[in-house]
Formats: sequence, structure tokens, C-alpha cells
Amino acid sequence: MSFEVQINRLAGNEDIELPRKMSELASGFDLYAAVTEDVVLSPGQRTLIPTGIAIAMPGGLEAQIRPRSGLAFKHGITCLNTPGTIDADYRGEIKVLLINLGQEPFKITRNERIAQMVFQIVPEVKLIQVDELSETIRGAGGFGHTGTK
Repeated sequence: MSFEVQINRLAGNEDIELPRKMSELASGFDLYAAVTEDVVLSPGQRTLIPTGIAIAMPGGLEAQIRPRSGLAFKHGITCLNTPGTIDADYRGEIKVLLINLGQEPFKITRNERIAQMVFQIVPEVKLIQVDELSETIRGAGGFGHTGTK
């Protein structure tokens, strides 16, 4: 199954790399920082980083913004609101909400890979209001209900 997604490099960002997969079987497209000057994230600090691009997807798709595993492991840099959802009708600039959960300040430079974008199919769902739900063995058991570990 194949989908066409339009991408627009926003004015002033002609030098910013377009999202791309870093290997043939990768599921995510790396996103690049379109900061106008270096941004230093102190431990515990969060900030919104522009990517310099906007996209147009067909209905039935969403783009999810996810952390890059290398940044998370090596530096404690991850995304808040993960995965971030970009809806098919959004046409604004994609921005990434990063947080530094590491121990040291982290510098983000222009054109640095900061996150990844994964496209997902969104099923059409119809919610139906009922007076009672069907029974299951689990029932209303919540957090930790299926085991202690």
C-alpha cells in the first residue's frame, strides 16, 4: 500500500534537509532542526523546535512524531507528548517538542536530526453509545491488574 504525502519546505529553510529514511527498511523519516541559532536545552528544560517543513496527507493517515533512540540513549533528549500527532487536515509548520531528561546541557544546531516522523493509517471509527458494555474476564481491572511486574 502506498500513499502520496506532499511536503513544502518553508521560506528561509532552503538549506534544511527534507525528512528521509536513514535505511531501506526504516519506518521513520528523520526530521531536522530549522533553528535560526543554536538552542541549548538545560536538564529538565523543554522547547519547541521548528523543522522548516509542512505536509499535506490524504485523509486516513496521520503522522506521528517520535524521539530518536540515539538522542534518548546518549543524551536523554526525547519528545514530550509522544507520539505527537499531526492530523491530515493540519497545514502548518511541523514543530517538535523536545525535553532534556539528561544530566548535561544539550545543544541543538541547525540541520541536526532531532526526531522522526512515522506515518500510520487511521481507521474510520464510529462510536456507539450504549447503556452497558459487554463483559470480559478482566472487567474494569486497570493499572497493574494483569500482574505485579
